[in-house]
Amino acid sequence: MTTAHPWTLSATALAALLVAAPAQAIVSAGGTPIALHGETVGNADADRLAISREIERFRSVPISISQAMAIAEGRHAGATTADVSFDGAAGVPVYRVKTVHNDRIWRHTISASTGELVGGEAALPLTELDREDRSNLAALGAIRHRLADAVRVAERAASGKAISGGLVRERGRLSFAIVVISGDDLKEVILEPPGARAR
Repeated sequence: MTTAHPWTLSATALAALLVAAPAQAIVSAGGTPIALHGETVGNADADRLAISREIERFRSVPISISQAMAIAEGRHAGATTADVSFDGAAGVPVYRVKTVHNDRIWRHTISASTGELVGGEAALPLTELDREDRSNLAALGAIRHRLADAVRVAERAASGKAISGGLVRERGRLSFAIVVISGDDLKEVILEPPGARAR
């Protein structure tokens, strides 16, 4: 699994729950290799406690990840979410959402309690990203399915609620990687949208 950039995550196939192309979802759980915002990997007990606190904060917020994406995308007509994550480590729990619109990456912080934009928004021209990130975002724009579709499929496949999601490219395939809270576990669901092969 590649995690060098916030736009990368891992690979497999977009579930048959999405219209059209046949596909599958790979769901993995276990030792929770996922570090949530502000947490350091190292002491296993401290990591489990920090993840447990993050999950509890997430469960207490009224705004879902899908709502946060819709709010961020609504800021710019035609925007597409490329990355989203819950951050409960700050004083106020928020979603950090990155959308793509008009050759720019827009960074939004959405309150997980109210759905309001926190602190404005920031934009970065796509030309300032490295070649791999630009390629991933170009591929995202060329496929029919969106991160919001992948979140819905992942939540059904893992029987839970998504806490983060984004893009990953592995072995030339662009996929969505969604982390879902299911019971007391974190599960990673990898979905490859039809038509997302390397270009």
